[in-house]
Amino acid sequence: MREEEKKPTSTIRRILKQRWALAAIYIASAAIILAAVFLLQNSFNDSAKDGNEESAETGKNYGEPSVEVNSNLETTKMPVENANETVIKKQFYDVNADEKSQEDALVFYNNRYEQNKGIDIAMKDGKSFDVKASLSGNVTKVQNDALLGNLIEVEHEDNVVTRYQSVKDIKVAVGDKVKQGQSLAKAGKSQINEAAGVHVHFEIRKDNIALNPIEFFDKQASAIQAATEAEGSELDDSAKKEETPAVEESETGKDETPAVDETDESTDLENGTDKEGSIPGEDTTEESGSLKDSLNQSN
Repeated sequence: MREEEKKPTSTIRRILKQRWALAAIYIASAAIILAAVFLLQNSFNDSAKDGNEESAETGKNYGEPSVEVNSNLETTKMPVENANETVIKKQFYDVNADEKSQEDALVFYNNRYEQNKGIDIAMKDGKSFDVKASLSGNVTKVQNDALLGNLIEVEHEDNVVTRYQSVKDIKVAVGDKVKQGQSLAKAGKSQINEAAGVHVHFEIRKDNIALNPIEFFDKQASAIQAATEAEGSELDDSAKKEETPAVEESETGKDETPAVDETDESTDLENGTDKEGSIPGEDTTEESGSLKDSLNQSN
């Protein structure tokens, strides 16, 4: 038994005593280690590749919404390179402005007065200039029109449209996507407002309703939506207030008495009296008392 147990041990010892034994062991060990490292490295590369593909797909999914949000947060700019070098030739016609401002905002053409739906911008030196995109958007209309001086429309979010009239040397076409500050054309002239000279007529419209561009410059584009919603609610409230008295008068039948007043007033006007039913210069106190008595008798 002892001789049999010693045989394997003696064989290993004899192999180890050989010169090539240790070298062979080192080479085999190195091969095993390199194979293990190679397998681990491949597994790491595969996992990293999968992670990159997943993140790329995630980026694609969120790419478009981020662009929409950024465009809606753009600050509305004047359609010029340097606003400090410009002058407003004609302002927007504001129904809430004073009478003088409203008169100045009227455009006279072909023996007719038209309300200015935008602002007419020109350079102080009267020279032509590049017309820039006020906001990023899509070009939806390019129209040659001698009366308006040619026309470009750019559509934005929430049914907002910017309009550029009185332009020449147009650089865009329908379907083009333009960025804020991109050159659209050169300022030109128009027949409808020759007095403005070389200028650009700029409009901002929401749901095809013209708004005053001055009120939205240097404000986010979302302010246009907020302003139109506020105006819409005010119009609804005023409409409701106007409807209530009309319903009450029709129900109570109080419209009969004003009809008598109108008849008396029209008769007096034919006799040379003024709008109040009295002859200029006369005391109307006694006449107003007799008018009350006649109304009481009729009732």
